[in-house]
Amino acid sequence: MASDHHEHVHGPARPHGHGHGDTHMDFAQMLPLLVQEAELFTPAYAEAAEWLREQRPEPGLIVDAGSGPGVISCLLAEKFPGARVVAVDGAEPLLAEARTRAERLGVADRFGTIEAELSEGVGDLEYPADLLWASRSLHHVGDQRAALAGFVRSLAPGGMLALLEGGLPTRFLPRDTGIGRPGLEARIDAVHDEWFTRMRAELPGSVAETEDWPALLGAVGLRHTATRTFLLDLPAPVSDEARAFVVTALTRRRDGLAEALDPDDLATLDRLLDPEDKASVHHRSDVFLLTAMTVYVGVRPE
Repeated sequence: MASDHHEHVHGPARPHGHGHGDTHMDFAQMLPLLVQEAELFTPAYAEAAEWLREQRPEPGLIVDAGSGPGVISCLLAEKFPGARVVAVDGAEPLLAEARTRAERLGVADRFGTIEAELSEGVGDLEYPADLLWASRSLHHVGDQRAALAGFVRSLAPGGMLALLEGGLPTRFLPRDTGIGRPGLEARIDAVHDEWFTRMRAELPGSVAETEDWPALLGAVGLRHTATRTFLLDLPAPVSDEARAFVVTALTRRRDGLAEALDPDDLATLDRLLDPEDKASVHHRSDVFLLTAMTVYVGVRPE
């Protein structure tokens, strides 16, 4: 695996045994974090949805493959008021959250869920999808090419697949924070990339795949029509919500990668996460959030 992929809170959890972090991920257990992240990142997702609407103005059916708690599914329902939206995920607790959210936002009358593992496609749809959205879900499937081929089978002729993978690592802090050795986040990224490679290798039916997403779209019979990157730029001083997310994300990194991190970097992270320390992200005025998310679009020939 190349290392163009950096997750946000979807990184390693606290390790259960030996080795450098457990690579098994319990997404239902991560529910609050997934909601926290998706809500904070909504401006970038909304921009992506507007861009997709320019290319596919009136889809009848939109599928969110690997929807999690449905924050983006519901956003798609709002951005495409004429569409029916189906959220597909392998974790029923997340789908229950998605249905509750759709109810609360007033889109439940055209919102449905399907419990399905993406390695086997997106389940039984009422009719083929006009737009299939897959945001950072494909890389949790062992055979990504086979999963993509399954997505394509669910698309109507002329239907569009929007794949969000890759982008750039998220940054929260200046290179030199005044504590520890400068360049902490870059070193955490390097350790996380090693973890990500192991996570991919340990998935059932794992197949190594060059992360050339346009080429993969072409390999499963789609015509790659566009790529665009969306920036999330929350400059300092950040909101309380953004600061809480930074604490969450750095805590996950610290807990999941502890055994592989340099001891001095671990000590720096502990200071950055200590609410009593004035130099921590709980109090610093220079905390920000900057990331870039890339969306690849492929169209099924008519």
